[in-house]
Amino acid sequence: MRTIINMMRYDSPIGRLGLASVQGRLVHLDFEDNDDRMVLIQSRRFKNIDWQEGGAAPASVIAWLDSYFAGTTLPLPMDDIDMRGTDFQRSVWQALTGIPSGTHISYAGLAEKLNNPKAVRAVARANALNPVSIIVPCHRVIGSDGTLTGYAGGLARKKWLLEHEAHMMSVPA
Repeated sequence: MRTIINMMRYDSPIGRLGLASVQGRLVHLDFEDNDDRMVLIQSRRFKNIDWQEGGAAPASVIAWLDSYFAGTTLPLPMDDIDMRGTDFQRSVWQALTGIPSGTHISYAGLAEKLNNPKAVRAVARANALNPVSIIVPCHRVIGSDGTLTGYAGGLARKKWLLEHEAHMMSVPA
C-alpha cells in the first residue's frame, strides 16, 4: 500500500514553508530549503511514499500559522497533526508544546522537565527530529549558557522566531 503525502507551500516572513499532510493530518512542517530533511524523516515513518505537490494542509494549521505570523496566538492545532516517533521522542515533543511563547529553556532544563536529567543528548536529538517546526516550538530550546544553538531552519530564523514571540508577549492584548 502506498502512502500519499500531499505538499503545500506557505509563504512566511522568514521563508517559504513546506507542509506535508497524510489523510488530512499534518505530518511535517519545515522550511522549503529543508525539503531533503523532510523527505528523509518521512521516509523513515512511511513506506512506499508518493509525494504530491499542490495539496492542502488542515485549515486549523493554516489559521494557526496566519495568526502566529500576524503576532497573535491560537490554540495549537494538535488534533490535526500526526507526529510519529518513539515514545521518548513524542514525550520530548509534547514537552516542547508546554514551553510558553516568549520564553526558552535549555536542553538540560528540558531533560530535567522530563525527569531524565542525564538524557540531555537524547533530548537534543529528539528536538532535532521534530517534524512540525514552529508549531511544536523546538526553536525555544537553547544552550545552557544562553546561546542559540542548533536549529534546522538556521540560527537567523531561530533568532527571528524568538524575537517575534518576545514582541508578541510585550504587546498588550
